[in-house]
Amino acid sequence: MAHGQTFTYSRMIDLSVGLESDAVHEPLKPKIKYQGHEGEGAEILARLFGVEKEDFELSGGKGGAAEEIETVAHAGTHVDAPWHYAPTSEGRPARKIDELPVEWFFSDGVVLDFRHKGPGEKIEAEDLEGALEKIGYEPKPLDIVLIMTGRDRYLGSPEYFLQPGLTRASVLWLCERGIKVIGIDAYSLDRNFEATAREFRETGDGRLLWEAHFAGIEREYCQIEKLANLDEIPRPHGFKVSCLPIKIKGGSGGWCRAVAFV
Repeated sequence: MAHGQTFTYSRMIDLSVGLESDAVHEPLKPKIKYQGHEGEGAEILARLFGVEKEDFELSGGKGGAAEEIETVAHAGTHVDAPWHYAPTSEGRPARKIDELPVEWFFSDGVVLDFRHKGPGEKIEAEDLEGALEKIGYEPKPLDIVLIMTGRDRYLGSPEYFLQPGLTRASVLWLCERGIKVIGIDAYSLDRNFEATAREFRETGDGRLLWEAHFAGIEREYCQIEKLANLDEIPRPHGFKVSCLPIKIKGGSGGWCRAVAFV
């Protein structure tokens, strides 16, 4: 958005999945240690002040609750930086999450409905063309394209991982139209691991492996993984998306609170 530009909205829709300790839908499971008001939280605060926790008269000896989190930057709803895919992108050193322009992460959104695609199926460039033609929309540079598969309804279940996904060709098709951020309401922008591995064993074609991610070697782009509630957005375009990632120094990705402004 240019400086001084404004927009109006009547509804905000949360498109995010939070961090959850030992979540079924996370293969690399977060660990969250909760510090309560009366125990460790009070003891830590007392140490910071150099007092006894009984000295906190206003709280009756209680301190502040906090959480200690051990996880990867790719847990919960997050943005992948080009550095996640490879050390180079477009022949240059791949940018890390703290090096990307914020303008990429607040822009017009468009939802493409692929809930008819089954587990492990490919979303090809012609599928994108067909979905855009169906809603009468031509993507423009810096649009945030959201791929709706419906897999978010399986959160907390092993079925969550059985997503369809984009191919290298379909990612590049979007990038050629100036798209810098592609989101999906599934574990990965790529097809599920089992389907891809099975096709690799059948064909011996290593170009199939993580092909949507590795498209970022040729064209610089980011993806938002583990979105949710795309079906609550009442129209396929004509809304704004904010998906600003947290700045992790030198990071391959960053958690975000993705929101649609309708």
